[in-house]
Amino acid sequence: MGKRTSQTGKVIVITGVSRGLGRALATGFAKLGHTVCGCARSSEGLASLQADLGASHHWRAVDVSSDTEVAAWAQEVLDSAGVPDLLINNAAVINRNQKLWNVSAADFDTIMSVNVSGTANVIRHFVPAMVDVGRGVIVNLSSGWGRSVSAEVAPYCATKWAIEGLTQALAEELPPEMCAVPLNPGIINTEMLRSCFASGAEFYPSGESWAQRAVPFLLSLGPAQNGQPLTVPE
Repeated sequence: MGKRTSQTGKVIVITGVSRGLGRALATGFAKLGHTVCGCARSSEGLASLQADLGASHHWRAVDVSSDTEVAAWAQEVLDSAGVPDLLINNAAVINRNQKLWNVSAADFDTIMSVNVSGTANVIRHFVPAMVDVGRGVIVNLSSGWGRSVSAEVAPYCATKWAIEGLTQALAEELPPEMCAVPLNPGIINTEMLRSCFASGAEFYPSGESWAQRAVPFLLSLGPAQNGQPLTVPE
């Protein structure tokens, strides 16, 4: 496996980096000198990130719901950047606001395959290398809707409740030097929130201001937090 590109910086893997919280996190970590390896489905968004952050990071167009694509991406990252110190499963989609019985089977399956299966795919192909070296933190982004519910977003709620359980079970399977946590980011003004709250999203902080709090918080996590459902401090 490839060596780290920096003597002091960490290798940080993030899914869903082309927009929203993923992009804000990628930018925040990169500005601190860490090597970011990110994926997203949008090639345009990845090209924009590379233009903003430079060539020392690793970007790849990947559909996390495809185990084959994730496997190829993970091998590329492990060979070029090394084993992640911090693995952040951020990629997610949400349904348009509507009652559960009006959500089509295809839309329901897409939400499940990205939010839940996509997280499992990334874990499947990165975590064994982290276990082998006996270090690393896995953060699976949950939601306030992973610990409570609201009408008309039932599929999304279901996926985030699944992430809570999946992550806490994973935490019990890891060696003692490692950590896995489900993380509620809080309510942030992103495209996803605007799809639910419309203009009401403007009352919440931007992804960029949120990342100023989230990045140091994520870097502080370790074995003492393993299995704890956490929320980014306000």
